[in-house]
Amino acid sequence: MPYAPFPNIMISSTKKLAGWQLLWQLICYKPKLYLIDTCFWIFIMGLPALPGLIIREFFNSLTGKAQFGLSPWAFIAGFIALNLGHILVIFIGRITKTQHRFTMRSLLRRNLLERLLNNPHAQIKVTQDDIENAVSQGEVISYFRDDAEHIEDNVAWVSEIFGEGLFAVLSLAILLSVNVPMTVFVFLPLVGMIVIIQKAEIRIKKYRQSSRQATQQVTGILGEIFSSVQAIKVAGAEQDVLTYFRTLNDKRRESMVKDSLLKAILNSLFQNMVNFGTGLILVMASFLMQNGDNQLTVGDFALFVYNLSFVTGFFASVGGFMALYKQTEVAFERMADLISGASAETLVAPNQLYLPELGKSRKNLPQLEQSIENASHNLQSLNLSNLTYIYPGTNQGIVDINLQIQRGSLTVITGRIGAGKTTLLRVLLGLLPKQAGEIYWNNHLVVDPANFFVPPRSAYTPQIPQLFSYSLRENILLGLSKDDADIQTALKMAVFEQDLAAMNEKLETLVGTKGVRLSGGQMQRVAAARMFVRQPELLVFDDLSSALDVETELTLWSRIFANTTEENSWTPTCLVVSHRRSVLRRADQIIVMKAGRVVAQGKFEDILADEQADWIF
Repeated sequence: MPYAPFPNIMISSTKKLAGWQLLWQLICYKPKLYLIDTCFWIFIMGLPALPGLIIREFFNSLTGKAQFGLSPWAFIAGFIALNLGHILVIFIGRITKTQHRFTMRSLLRRNLLERLLNNPHAQIKVTQDDIENAVSQGEVISYFRDDAEHIEDNVAWVSEIFGEGLFAVLSLAILLSVNVPMTVFVFLPLVGMIVIIQKAEIRIKKYRQSSRQATQQVTGILGEIFSSVQAIKVAGAEQDVLTYFRTLNDKRRESMVKDSLLKAILNSLFQNMVNFGTGLILVMASFLMQNGDNQLTVGDFALFVYNLSFVTGFFASVGGFMALYKQTEVAFERMADLISGASAETLVAPNQLYLPELGKSRKNLPQLEQSIENASHNLQSLNLSNLTYIYPGTNQGIVDINLQIQRGSLTVITGRIGAGKTTLLRVLLGLLPKQAGEIYWNNHLVVDPANFFVPPRSAYTPQIPQLFSYSLRENILLGLSKDDADIQTALKMAVFEQDLAAMNEKLETLVGTKGVRLSGGQMQRVAAARMFVRQPELLVFDDLSSALDVETELTLWSRIFANTTEENSWTPTCLVVSHRRSVLRRADQIIVMKAGRVVAQGKFEDILADEQADWIF
C-alpha cells in the first residue's frame, strides 16, 4: 500500500459547538493587540459622529440660531480637519487590523496542523460510512484556507461592530435628546432582522456547508491529479479526468451561487429594512417640524438625520454579523470534525507563534530541539507480538505478526504485492493504529509508537520519499544542526557523492516541488542520507530497491554494513522491504508474507530450500 505523510482523514459525526466561546478564546490570545485594534476602530467608527455637531451649528449659524459665535468658514475648516484625522486613523487601524487578522489565522492553522501531525492515525474509523466520508490530502487545503479565513473574518468583525455599537449608543442618546417618538421607530428594523435570521438559520448553515464541501472536493481532485499525472497519462484517462473535474466545478459553482445569493438577499433585506425605517422616520419628522408644539430647528433636523445613519447602519451590521456567525459555526464544526478525537478547544488553544509584532522586528525562530541520546535509545532487541491491523471495511491488513530483531542485524520482509509488507512497517511505526498486539523495545512496552519511533531511535524512508521544494541541504537536515562534513558522510553512505559532484550548486541545489528535479533513484538516496545524518538506531526502508540499479544498491548496502563493523558509536539495525536476491542473501533473517500473515521465516538458504519457494519470490 503506497505511503502518504497523512493517511486519509475521516469525518465523524458533528457535535454542537459553543461558537461564541471559541471566538472569545481567540480574542483573548493577544488581548493587548486586540485592545489596540479595537481602540483605533472605535475612533474610525466614532470620528464621523463629530461632524454632525458641526453640521448642526453650521445650519443654525445660517439661520441665526447658532450657540457659538463662529463664522461658517470656521465650521468648514473644523469639518475638513476632522476628515483628515479620520483618514489618518483609518490608515493606522488597517495596520493593526491586518496584524490581528494574520495572528488569528496563523493560530488556527498552527493548531490544526499540529493536531494532524501529532496524531497521524487519529481519524481512522472502522465503519463503511466513515470510509465514504474520507477527506484526501488535497481536500484538507480547504480547511486551512477557507474555514480558517472565515473564522478570522468573524473575529475581526467583532472589534468593528463594537466600535459601531458604542457610537450607535451615543448617537441614540443624541436622537433621544432631539425627539423621543421618532427615535422609537429606529428599533423596528432591528426586530425584523432578528426574526429573519432566526427563520433563515438552517438554510444559512446548509448552503455554507454545501459550498465548503464542494470547494473541498475541487481542491481534493486537484491534489490527486497533480500527484498522479503519469498514471493518468499511462491509462489514457486525461479526458475522463477533465470531465469529472468539470462536473465537480459545476457543482461547486451551483453551491457557491446559492450561498452567495442567500447572503446577498439577506444583506439586501437588512439594508432595505433600514432604508424603509429611515423613510418612515423622515416622514414623521416632517410632520413634527410643522407642529408648533414640537418645533425642530433646521440644525436639529440635520443632526438627527446625520446620527440616524449611525444607528441604522449599526443595525444593518448586526444583521450581517448574525448571519456571519451562523456560517462561522459551520467552519468550527468542519475543523472540529477534521481533528476528531480532540475537543474543538484544540483549535483555539494558545500556542507560541513566531510572527513579527507591531513596531518590533521579526523574532528569531527557535532552534529545532535536538534529541539527546541516552542509554534508553540504544536498541538491543525489538519484539513484535501478535501485531494486527485490518483496514476498515475490508479483510486486508496484517494478522498476528510475531517478529524479533536484534541489534546490528538486517531483517528483510518480502512477499508478493498486497501481502501486507508496507502495512506491517506502518503499524510498527505508528502510522496506522495497531488493533491488537504489542511492540517491545529492549523488552519495554512501546505505548505510543507514532511518537516513539522517531530519531534518534528510528528513521523511515517510504516507497515514495517526501522531499520539499528547498535545497538539497535543507531536505537532508530539516532543521537539524549538522556541519557539511556530517552531510558529506551521510551522502557518501547513500552513494550520492558522484551525483553531488555533478551539481553546480552542490548542497544548495534546489530539488524542486516534491524533488521533481531529481530522478527516482536520487530521491531515494537523498531520503536515505536524511536518515543516515541522524544516525538512528533502527533504519526502516520500504523497498529501497524500487528505483535503484543493482550496482548502486549493492554499494549502498556495503557501506551500511561496513559502518556496522567499524569502531564507532553508531551500529544501525536495518528493517527493510525488498525483493532483490542480493539483499536477501545478506539478510540475517527473511520474513515472507502472504495475505497479511507470515508464511516463512529464516535465512535465505532455508527459505529457498522450501518446496513452495517459487511463489514466495
